[in-house]
Amino acid sequence: MAMPFSKFVLETRPGDLPDEVLHQACRCLLDLAGVAAAGRRTRLTGIIADHAAEYFAAGSKSAPILFDGRPVSPAGAALAGGMMIDSLDAHDGHRLTKGHAGCGLLPSILGIACAEGLPDGAELLTRLALGYEIATRAGIALHASAPDYHTSGAWVAVGCAALGARALRLDTAGLAHAVGIAEYHGPRSQMMRVIDHPTMLKDGSGWGAMAGTSAAYLAKSGFTGAPALTIEDEAVHDIWADLGERWRITEQYFKPWPVCRWTQPAVEATLAVAGEHRIAPGSIARIEVATFHEACRLAVRAPADTEQAQYSLPFPVAAAAARGRLTPDEVMGESLRDPEILALASAVELIEDDAMNAEFPARRFAEVAIVTGDGERFASTRNEARGDPENPLPDAEIEAKFRAYCLPSLGEQRTEALLAAITALGEDGDTAHLMRLLHKPLA
Repeated sequence: MAMPFSKFVLETRPGDLPDEVLHQACRCLLDLAGVAAAGRRTRLTGIIADHAAEYFAAGSKSAPILFDGRPVSPAGAALAGGMMIDSLDAHDGHRLTKGHAGCGLLPSILGIACAEGLPDGAELLTRLALGYEIATRAGIALHASAPDYHTSGAWVAVGCAALGARALRLDTAGLAHAVGIAEYHGPRSQMMRVIDHPTMLKDGSGWGAMAGTSAAYLAKSGFTGAPALTIEDEAVHDIWADLGERWRITEQYFKPWPVCRWTQPAVEATLAVAGEHRIAPGSIARIEVATFHEACRLAVRAPADTEQAQYSLPFPVAAAAARGRLTPDEVMGESLRDPEILALASAVELIEDDAMNAEFPARRFAEVAIVTGDGERFASTRNEARGDPENPLPDAEIEAKFRAYCLPSLGEQRTEALLAAITALGEDGDTAHLMRLLHKPLA
């Protein structure tokens, strides 16, 4: 029998979680922290961090901005941190939500923890794990009950509010009002708009984290907002029926590359074909990419900024073909003006495939063929990007990605200290040390 929602949120203890769930929460935290460190270098993050410091000033409760340190309100810390992580599209996600839970959950959990008193490491991991369960299910429920494709912030807000209610020690009624407020105020923004017209709006995660964090504090003050229909409506009962039995956090995917998940199968196929056949970038006449409709909508070829580069299919495919890799450096800065990458991006042909359409969103496929100037054609098999739960990234690869993303921002000593602090969370519980490493400004 499923655990009642309020009991699951308010009474679950670290010892109640399976070891694999706590381990996955640690993997998620490590990946999110690495993406945040790299995202701190983006122009988007600079703008939103300054905005939070100016307009979300700390009152009687304060929390520092990730990798910045300036004190702001818990909602301001959630806003800035959520957008910081989301500024680089390299964080984990879930196929059925078509979005991302962790990038909004983590800064909300950290912000409230700093404002209200630090939990031990096991409790911090537990809050994150419970947040994934709630946010992911709320996302599946929203997609099942609303016709439009909403950004992640719409349902991340619900998870943030629930975990805020736990941290603030609200009762069952307070929890119900917190998630109801968050569901109502969460940003039900149009995801396909930002797919077609990429901007700094991204996936709405920072705004959802802010809304969810505020909702918990509003509920504590007596503000009412229940019910949350994505939790309580009878039509979505089955989505919550195995709460506490099936752990959705174990279904999260991890990204090898810092671009939209819909682009990843084509990037991986391109790297495989170009690497196997040692195809020189200058010899490529055309790159054919067959994939599903939504991925074909990611059609920007000459991105003006990192947002357009991340929500593109031709550009990262071209960058992978040109450089044999795809790191944050390939989707920002001088890479956006690299003539070799831009020439290859203009030579990418997008082909919508009906069979792949039928598989989406549960599975995301692409096939790539590289055609050289002398007419040779080198084709991939039908490819699905690594990192899904059926083909997970090993711990060693997630750690290598973390190091690669942190080193340019944090340096080796702080990177290794942060890695050690996160991986030891469930053992020594030293969250104060972790918070110092996460919030100290960049050098």
